[in-house]
Amino acid sequence: MAVVVAFGQILPKAVLEAPRRGSINVHGSILPRYRGAAPIQWAIMRGETSTGITTFQMDEGMDTGPILLAAPAAIDPEETAGELAARLAVLGADVLVDTLARLDALAPTPQRHEDATLAPRLKRTDGHLDWNRSARELVNVVRGCNPWPGALTRSQAGSLTIWRATATGTGRTHPPGTLARLRGDGDELAIATSDGWLRPVEVQPENRRAMSWSDYLRGARLRPGATFASPDAPTPPP
Repeated sequence: MAVVVAFGQILPKAVLEAPRRGSINVHGSILPRYRGAAPIQWAIMRGETSTGITTFQMDEGMDTGPILLAAPAAIDPEETAGELAARLAVLGADVLVDTLARLDALAPTPQRHEDATLAPRLKRTDGHLDWNRSARELVNVVRGCNPWPGALTRSQAGSLTIWRATATGTGRTHPPGTLARLRGDGDELAIATSDGWLRPVEVQPENRRAMSWSDYLRGARLRPGATFASPDAPTPPP
């Protein structure tokens, strides 16, 4: 029996069939949802509240083989992709051991291919923050892109990676991407989105260490009215 975990490539049929009992994969989602190289990241980025582990018999497709066992797991609202991956690694080991122990008794179940969704390998641009999206969607991008590639934005102070953030408030009172003061909330500065505010918690300026949002603001000297934009957009005005 061959066991494959997080290999990231499609194995040829000759390799899959070389072991007498075939090949088993441990996958970080409940298949057929989130087939591909980054199931944990995309589940978070798309706002899922639950995921899990699936073991399945490998075939020539991408995560398309019949299912052996599956175990669900909740996703914490503030959990990052790195934190969830560490937790699912432990669950995945348990499900794998159980699968191998019960292999002779398990009846492989074909996947419902019509329910499949894809989770392609992340690109750096997947972490570019578009401030025209909702605050919750942007927080999910921040979570899903931690630890790689990081959620990136920029202002007149330069590029900034946001590693942790929270969503707050409702209603659009400032143009998306505008830095403004949240009245009644400690007068803290946050960034406007399409429907509320994103309040960074941990950030990292280019070529510097990670730091708190308040420490960054003191050094960057940004004031209310400053603007943030996606790295793909024109440079924000001073």
